[in-house]
Amino acid sequence: MKKHFESRSFWRTRFGFYMAAIGSALGLANLWRFPYVVSENGGGAFVLLYVLVAMIIGLPMLIAELMLGKISRRSVVQAFANFGPQYTWIGRFVVGLTILVLAYYAVISGWVLYLLASFVTKALVPALPFTTSLKVLMDNGWLQLGVVSIHLLIGVLIIGKDLQEGLERWVSVMMPLFALFLIMMLILSLSLPSALTSFRFLFYPDFSELRPSSLIQAIGHVFFTLSIGFGVMITFGRYMSESDHIPSEGVRVAIVDTIISLIGILIVIPIAIGATNLQLSDPTLLFEALPRFLNERSAGIYIGVVFFACLYIAALSATIGLFESVVTNLMDRRQFSRAKAAWVCGVIALLLATLPALSSSTLQFVKIKGHTILELLDMILINWLLPIVGAILAILVSRNLKGRREHFINPKKMVSAELYSHWEFILKWVVPGLVLFAILIQCFAWVG
Repeated sequence: MKKHFESRSFWRTRFGFYMAAIGSALGLANLWRFPYVVSENGGGAFVLLYVLVAMIIGLPMLIAELMLGKISRRSVVQAFANFGPQYTWIGRFVVGLTILVLAYYAVISGWVLYLLASFVTKALVPALPFTTSLKVLMDNGWLQLGVVSIHLLIGVLIIGKDLQEGLERWVSVMMPLFALFLIMMLILSLSLPSALTSFRFLFYPDFSELRPSSLIQAIGHVFFTLSIGFGVMITFGRYMSESDHIPSEGVRVAIVDTIISLIGILIVIPIAIGATNLQLSDPTLLFEALPRFLNERSAGIYIGVVFFACLYIAALSATIGLFESVVTNLMDRRQFSRAKAAWVCGVIALLLATLPALSSSTLQFVKIKGHTILELLDMILINWLLPIVGAILAILVSRNLKGRREHFINPKKMVSAELYSHWEFILKWVVPGLVLFAILIQCFAWVG
C-alpha cells in the first residue's frame, strides 16, 4: 500500500494541480450560479461583497484545506482524525456532504449535457426541429434522470483510472481549451448593445439592493466555487509535493477563480438582458438565455456546440473533483480498488440525485415555503452546511494542526511570516464569527 501511494499519489506536474484545482473550483458555479445570484442581490454591490469575501475568507480557507491535506497525506476522514479521534465524525459528515453536492451538481450538469446534445443534433441534422427551452427536459423527470446517469457514468469511467492518467490528464488537456472558448464568448457578449447596460448593472454598486441574506449567499457561493467545505481541496492537497508552497498555490487558484466568476457574469448578463421575457434572477438563466440567443444568430448553432461542449468540460472537471474526494476515502477506509470505489460512489450519487431530478416534474408538488427539492438542496447545502463545516475546519486548523507555521512561511519570502499571523487570526476568529453572524441573519430572514 505504501509503495502504491508513493509511486502514484502525487501530481505529475504543478500545471496538473492548477488545472485540477481551477477545474474543480470554476465548474458551473461561475457560469451558471453566480450570474443569477448576483442578479438576485442587486448586481454591483453583491459583486463587491463577493470579491471581499473571496479574498478575506475564501483564500485563507483554501490555504487551510490544502495545508491539511498536504500535512496529513490522508483522505478526508483520516485527515480529521489527525485532530483527535473525537473529530472523525466530522470527516464522515464531510464525505456525506460531498456525495450530496455531487448528486445535486449532477442534475445541473445534466442540463448542460442535454443542451449540448440538442445543439449537436441540430448541427448534424439541420432539418430536425430544435427547441431552446430547458422546460422540455424539466417536465420529463425520467429523461432528466437518464441524462444524469450518463453524466455520472462518464465521471466514473474517468475517475476509475489512477490520478495521473485519469483526473490530471483530463483537466490538463481540456481546461486550456475551455479557457480559449470562454474568451471567445466574452468577446461575443461584449459586442452586444446590452453590454453597456450590463456594465452599469454590475459595476455601479447600489448597496440598498443588498438583502439580509446577501452575506451568507456570498460566503456560501465562495465556498461552493472554491470547493471548500466538502473535502476536495483536502484531497488535492494530499497529492502536492513537498516543494509546493501552499499559500502561493492558493493565491493563484483563488485569483483565477474570482476572475472567471467575473468573466461569467460579463458573458451571461449581456445576453440575458438582450433576451426577452427572462428574469435575471432565474436559476435557469444561463440555460434559457444563451440557447435562445444563439438560435437567433446565423452561426449560433455551431457556437452553441462549442460553448456547451466547453461548459460541459467545466462541469465534468468539477464533478470528477467531487468524485476524487469520495473515492479516496473508500479506497483508504474500505480498501476498495479505485475502479470499485468509483462505481460505488456513482451508484450512491445517482440514487441521491433521483429526488432533485424529479423535483420539477413527478415531485413538483413537494415544496417547502415555495421551494422545490432542488432549490432546497441549493440553499441548505451551499448557504448553510458548507459555511458551517468551513467554520469548524477553520477553528481546528488554526488551533490544532501541527506544522501549519512551517508549511505557511517561505524562507525566501519574508512577507510570509507577517502574513501567517493574519491568516491564523482570520481562521481562528473572522471566519467563525462572520459565518455565525451570517447564519443568524439567514435564520431571522427565514422565520420572517
